[in-house]
Amino acid sequence: MTATDSTAEPRIVVIGGGMAGHRLAQQLTAHGARRVTLLAEEEHAPYNRVLLAEVLARRYAPDIAALAALPPQVECRRARAVRIDREHRLVQCDDGAAVGYDSLVLATGSNPVLPPLRGLFDDALTGRERHELPTGVFAFRTMADCELIDGHLPGVRQAVVVGGGLLGVSAARALAARGVQVVLAHQGEHLMEHHLDEEAAGLLRAHLAELGVEVHTECRVRSALTEDRRITGVELADGFRLDAELLVIATGVRPRTGLAAAAGLEVRRGIVVDDRLRTSDPAVHALGDCAEHRGTVYGLAGPALAQADHLARLLCGQDTPYRGSRLLTRLTLTGPDSAPLDLAAFGETAPAGPGDRVVRLADAGRGTYRKVIVRRDEQGGDRLVGGVLLGDLGTVGDLAGTWEGDEALSAHPLHLLTTQSTTTGGPAR
Repeated sequence: MTATDSTAEPRIVVIGGGMAGHRLAQQLTAHGARRVTLLAEEEHAPYNRVLLAEVLARRYAPDIAALAALPPQVECRRARAVRIDREHRLVQCDDGAAVGYDSLVLATGSNPVLPPLRGLFDDALTGRERHELPTGVFAFRTMADCELIDGHLPGVRQAVVVGGGLLGVSAARALAARGVQVVLAHQGEHLMEHHLDEEAAGLLRAHLAELGVEVHTECRVRSALTEDRRITGVELADGFRLDAELLVIATGVRPRTGLAAAAGLEVRRGIVVDDRLRTSDPAVHALGDCAEHRGTVYGLAGPALAQADHLARLLCGQDTPYRGSRLLTRLTLTGPDSAPLDLAAFGETAPAGPGDRVVRLADAGRGTYRKVIVRRDEQGGDRLVGGVLLGDLGTVGDLAGTWEGDEALSAHPLHLLTTQSTTTGGPAR
């Protein structure tokens, strides 16, 4: 016997109040669902995490990043789910409540990965393990992280950011905008290697240097240096030391799968879901950062929102399976004394076979770079399968639209890039 009334409209319970869970609740009510409960454990009202760096840089107030209020028919509860009873279809919460469901959706997100640096969770002198990070050491993932970093910033002159991916680059330029001397330490060969090629990463590095960020690649941080559990710097693998009163760690995220695993659901890297975003239990779905679909954990806002839209339709009776998302990553870097740099990467950013063609235009003077990957299809037509663009990308939507629509190109791909160049300040040379 379940805790729900089989004669009533099905009750949908969403665990997770982040962007994915919020969007799902919004879309469910738009499609006519009237019994939706959202369990959110974060203290902050739902917000757009894409804008966290802008909040940290104080270009936006936190309320600018807030998401729209949910419709009144959504029951929002500030509680943390601690156990799923699949047999009785109940979610046990940390406040003692038990919430029944007909359909359950896990939108539990992800946690930051903290590398095993010496001094993070052990005392350098005694070797004793600690459960809290040293003062001045922060992850960069949530609005709470932003507030903690902001509260620590007064008096900080030097900071180290570990990790040169999207989050690390965003955190470094936000701190530079606050007047802090920033060193960005990245273990990979070049910045944002999952999105950019070496030439594009070089332009990004030059732009960060203009903002005052000192970038070190192929650089592994070995230890966090502290005095009385307060950060004083870091030690690199080669023994070199960097002074810092602030250490921000942005070395990736890991899907939050503990609740699902404890409930006996199939978990690999993420919670495994099918094309209807169902887990191994048909009454339980998952989406966003915690979900693994066809072997892929996206970890980006765009796919999470797309999954929420698909799942809302599915739960409201429309048979619209989710086939996967095409990834478009976009970032704008701005500084007090420099022109903004727009960055976009989508699809495949490197050739995958002998039949792929690379079309590239670069203008070192303007700091612009455009590269697309073109593949010949079975009908003999050319299709855009990916690209990397840096510069003033006012019309990046044209290229992304062609790629997202999987349209055959009607002209030589160079025409796309020269048209892009013309609309953003003249042809590239």
